[in-house]
Amino acid sequence: MVTLPAGASTLMRSTRRLDASSLSRSVFPIFVVGLASSITLSESALAVLTALWLWRLRDPAVRQEQPWSLGLPIALFFLVTLVSALASDVPGRSLIAAKGLLTAFAFFVTADLLRSVDRVERFLTLLGILGAILGILGLIQVMTCPTPVPQVWPLGWFFHRCDRARGPFSIYMTLGGVLTLILLVGLPRLLAGSQRVRGRWGLWLVTLAGLGVTYVRGAWVGFLAGLGVLLLTLRRGRTFMIIGITLMLTIALLGPERLSSRVRSVVDPNDVTVRERLYMWKSGLAMWREHPWLGVGPGGVGRSYRNYALPEAVKKSTGHVHSSPLQILVERGVVGLTAWLSIWAAFFVSASRLLRRLDGPARERERTIVVGSLAAISGFLVTGLTEWSFGDAEVVLIAWTLAALPFGVAIGLGAVLRSGDETG
Repeated sequence: MVTLPAGASTLMRSTRRLDASSLSRSVFPIFVVGLASSITLSESALAVLTALWLWRLRDPAVRQEQPWSLGLPIALFFLVTLVSALASDVPGRSLIAAKGLLTAFAFFVTADLLRSVDRVERFLTLLGILGAILGILGLIQVMTCPTPVPQVWPLGWFFHRCDRARGPFSIYMTLGGVLTLILLVGLPRLLAGSQRVRGRWGLWLVTLAGLGVTYVRGAWVGFLAGLGVLLLTLRRGRTFMIIGITLMLTIALLGPERLSSRVRSVVDPNDVTVRERLYMWKSGLAMWREHPWLGVGPGGVGRSYRNYALPEAVKKSTGHVHSSPLQILVERGVVGLTAWLSIWAAFFVSASRLLRRLDGPARERERTIVVGSLAAISGFLVTGLTEWSFGDAEVVLIAWTLAALPFGVAIGLGAVLRSGDETG
């Protein structure tokens, strides 16, 4: 048996790590493009990225620098979901319904790949361009919506249900959720006033217009909540933001009748869709009371809702109850909801701690990334109060990706600080 010198063995491990890292960096842009165009493309790319990430974990040094502070709550939620599925009346179907949890690997691969400010900013630039393209597609759909809809493909597909913007997705709520996240994570960089991004305001405003014509009220409320987080955390641009928010609200309330009526309906208890959500929430709570600890199992709402639908409800069958936390409570019980909330509590604690470390103008670029991530995840969670955002694969994939940005910054910052210590 030939024994390699210690230096040669270390070199071989570094080469294998480099190969996996290089391949991951090549696949990641495909994943990002898929986020804004095709769930099949994004999930296929994510499967490759996950396999490469798992391969890299063979190295103890790689394992040590992973964001386990959020990984542990995610693993706990996985475990509770598994137990809930096995305890349901149809374990096999529940396990299949839980496959959406695999999107959480987007968090780990993103934190592992985007471990420098330059990499994160290139990612955000690409995401901003894709968001503008989605906004343009949505505007074209609504502004040129033909009657009757052409039957020839792809016009029939593109203009199907074109009274509300949906872009390349199957429904307008998905586009609303995606654009909300892209808008919030990109805004801090624009407000920082850097020459490199100042000219991208046009892209951001087109994306905002696209969000407007989705007419998704939950996404609008989530967007405003994210803006509130920015007002609390940004050091520059607050006055500009207040003026911008005031202008947006004025246009929304005094603008076209369809837009203004949609905005006013948010607080109208007599609105048909508002009432229907209330009926769903009541039915969901009734389901939960019968299975308080572990819920009815993943996918259980779709299987059992018809037995709990209120007589006055329009929908007698549905796969979700239009609320992420309530859906988690119904399908995974109190234990599952607690585990799910612990993920986001750990995220906000970790990101806030990092934000306090990023003091001074030298760390302004890192700070805008962390603030953007905080705002985006806040918007995602607030939107989820009235939408099943956590169950929308296209939306939750971007949410996991953006949640990883502060952890990638922390990994990169740690490497910089270690390098400085060694040099000193």
